[in-house]
Amino acid sequence: MIKIDGSFGEGGGQILRTSLGLAALLQKPVHIFNIRAKRTKPGLRPQHLACVKAIQKITKAEIKGAEVGSKELVFIPEGIYPREYVFDIGTAGSTSLVFQSMLLPLMIAQNCSLIRIKGGTHVPWSPPFHYLRYVFAPTLADLGVKIKLNINKWGFYPEGGGEIEGKIYPSQTLKAKNWLKPPVFSQLKAISACLNLAEHIKKRQANTLINQLEKIGLKAELREEEAKGRGKGSFLFLWIDEHIKAGFSALGARGKAAEKVAEEVFNNFLSYYKKKVTLDPHLSDQIVPYLSLAQGKSEFTTIVSSHLLTNIWVINQFLKRKITCSGKIGQVGKVEIV
Repeated sequence: MIKIDGSFGEGGGQILRTSLGLAALLQKPVHIFNIRAKRTKPGLRPQHLACVKAIQKITKAEIKGAEVGSKELVFIPEGIYPREYVFDIGTAGSTSLVFQSMLLPLMIAQNCSLIRIKGGTHVPWSPPFHYLRYVFAPTLADLGVKIKLNINKWGFYPEGGGEIEGKIYPSQTLKAKNWLKPPVFSQLKAISACLNLAEHIKKRQANTLINQLEKIGLKAELREEEAKGRGKGSFLFLWIDEHIKAGFSALGARGKAAEKVAEEVFNNFLSYYKKKVTLDPHLSDQIVPYLSLAQGKSEFTTIVSSHLLTNIWVINQFLKRKITCSGKIGQVGKVEIV
């Protein structure tokens, strides 16, 4: 049984999700302890428990410790069973993170799976649905992993109530990638959206972002969108749609000006733009597990994060690949998988 110390590195939920995904894919039992030890509320929260239950269902796994607050979990998978699944997180927990947890094992199944997940689609501390659709999914397609994503209802924090669905196609062989040539920023796109809020909010978000980009000589193709769902919220997303995909987003909040939302997006983009790297910090840690499963050498440059270093450590507990990352946290680094 593989033993994983959940307090390693950034000590958050990512260790749990990557461990369960790889354990399910490789059909190896795993014992995770000190779960989320470095968080204010350690142990499994409802969001993480939703991931555990989802992976248990698709693998018919035997589990121990699957309850809110648990700091230890034993997971023993029985197989991988592709079919149609429906999961309701029951809160505004991230639908994106639950989907990503299930993707690793289901992508190697013999048949397609259709996953429908209810919960939060655009919530803090997780990739929004549009990041999955316009950055994560196209990047996976370059590796040979095909998924199709749709959003049926939007769900902001704290109401939730959103719903996404994803079709996962069988992908038996993954391709290694050499991502060392940064984008030229000729294809920038953006979405400004609001749910049950005044029309001027999404217009102010959009106009502020466009103005900021123009100051550094860039243009973006922007569309305004009226979100459908319950509750209230606003969202702004900027992405690069070239040979390299990268995305930057921010959420509105009570008392947070629309201009502030746009500045948050622009500043995150500007940091990436000035560093001249290939993968954005969020994509780098999300894509490493897939590159580690590909045959051959892969490499890319990014802004190093604690999430990236932690995910590399977790992967090394499961796979016999040499993964190196140069550079310190917050600085430019190069990841090589040989």
